[in-house]
Amino acid sequence: MLKHGILGLLNYHEMTGYEIMEVFRDSLNYFWDAKTSQIYRELQGLEQKEWVSKTVVLQAKRPDKNVYSITAAGLLELLRWLADDDLGLRARTPVLMKVFFLGERSAEENIRYFERIIKSCEWFLKSLEPVPQHINTYKAIVGQEDKALYWQMTVEYGRRSMQMQIEWAQDCIRRLEGK
Repeated sequence: MLKHGILGLLNYHEMTGYEIMEVFRDSLNYFWDAKTSQIYRELQGLEQKEWVSKTVVLQAKRPDKNVYSITAAGLLELLRWLADDDLGLRARTPVLMKVFFLGERSAEENIRYFERIIKSCEWFLKSLEPVPQHINTYKAIVGQEDKALYWQMTVEYGRRSMQMQIEWAQDCIRRLEGK
């Protein structure tokens, strides 16, 4: 999945690995976690598959930088992935695996667990506040205003998902307090 995220970003604009990480941090990181080392490792794999090409830019007083761009084969792979019938909806939710077995602990411990879920979701919602500005910034860089609509829809999914989890955790706490 990470490889397709990188291909998608490079489809907008050629970038260095560092720039990909920055854009990732400001956009994709809200729903897909990746470390810098994973991005660089993935770039190597994409280059081996000839889905990206690398241009080395010489710099006088700094290390040379590698600028990556998507190839025609990479674009075909991105479009193939986007057209794939697999919607990506998965039932694997680590928090639910834990909740399923919380009956092994006290109600008080579990109330604290759900309170942590609420705090974590509230933190995530707060972290979404600068995203509209990031969207405007990248919309200007990419120069394709129509793409921003999809970025906004992605953020809205994240916002609603966090709000649903807060409401669910609050309901769990009410149920535990009513025991």
